[in-house]
Amino acid sequence: MSDRIEADYLIETAYDPAEAAAALAGEQSSGTFMPVPGETPELKARSAAVVESLEERETVAGPSLPGAGHPDKPHRRAKITVSWPLGNLGASLPNLQATVTGNLFELKQFSGLKLLDIRLPRAFGDAYPGPAFGIDGTRQLAGVENRPIIGTIVKPSVGFTADDTAALVKTLCEAGLDFIKDDELQADGPLCPFEDRARAVMAVINDHAERTGKKVMFAFNVTGEVDEMRRRHDLVADLDGTCVMASIHSVGLTGFSALRSHSRLPIHAHRNGWGLYARHPMLGISYVAWSKLWRIAGADHLHVNGLSNKFCEPDDSVIASARSVLTPLWDDKPCVAMPVFSSGQSAKQPPATWNALQTPDLIYAAGGGIMAHPDGPAAGVASLQQAWEAATSGQDAEEYAKTHPELAAALGTYA
Repeated sequence: MSDRIEADYLIETAYDPAEAAAALAGEQSSGTFMPVPGETPELKARSAAVVESLEERETVAGPSLPGAGHPDKPHRRAKITVSWPLGNLGASLPNLQATVTGNLFELKQFSGLKLLDIRLPRAFGDAYPGPAFGIDGTRQLAGVENRPIIGTIVKPSVGFTADDTAALVKTLCEAGLDFIKDDELQADGPLCPFEDRARAVMAVINDHAERTGKKVMFAFNVTGEVDEMRRRHDLVADLDGTCVMASIHSVGLTGFSALRSHSRLPIHAHRNGWGLYARHPMLGISYVAWSKLWRIAGADHLHVNGLSNKFCEPDDSVIASARSVLTPLWDDKPCVAMPVFSSGQSAKQPPATWNALQTPDLIYAAGGGIMAHPDGPAAGVASLQQAWEAATSGQDAEEYAKTHPELAAALGTYA
């Protein structure tokens, strides 16, 4: 296996693409805007980034982004692959991020630049633990096999007290859910302190488990400073909880790594803020590349949006994201995470989701798709289970609904 780090980029430039690619490689390794005495041939051979390939694409009339050189010239697009020796940075995720997504975005040679993918030496797998639970461990704790884990999010996102939250969780447990999560906006505010919420919610979940034998997984949002996350994690574990959640852009790679090194529970990695890096087609980072960093760092679950979602992401991007987190990084250390589908999901999307993904290894989280069911939350949960039963068995949802009234009501409600 190569000991070089490789990154694929889509570039747009008014310069010669080879010249622009060389500027990127220089800026992100041994070079700068002009030669300096210390950059000897020997140093370059040891540490310079290399443009491994360049494939020209289409030409566009003008720049996609402001601030680039020669704005009035035609702009050419190309896919390039750049590599770096591992010796430049070592197996360090924060320094990898500085290398492959650092100052290159500001270079005037580019009117568009997007990181598409990365390939990393196995040394990163030695340096970081990866997911502790992943798909199999999550299934074991949730008590769900051979079908998607059906979940929801506490709504309203904020405004509930700890007792309000616990009352809703009681309703949701009794409705038959497998998984519930805090909204990413609910952490440790004075209206709903984390400790009060954790104690109230786990009292409900533990009571439900004692009565029914089913332990609902609840992902408590522990996002905060490192010491806060550790304390919150320990409280959840001491209360016999089975999952914690972190807003990964808020805590960063080093904060997340600190949580992972401490954690005895699955970590539900929420991607809120990801659109900042991905919404523009000619700027930022693709989910495929971005998610690899968090999988190596130890994310057990990763959000991928959902089909026909309430946001701007197209369906093919959602499926590509889900496939990416299910694809092993290395044969002997897969670092596979469980994709989390959410955002406007209901009993309508399972057939298309199954047809595109062909695996039940996912968390399928619906809010209104459960709570807004005309016959109540229990019927909402049943409708999702029935929709997935139909999809995975190859049966038409409308036909299946003829003998499953909860699904029939859902298909009539969620247009």
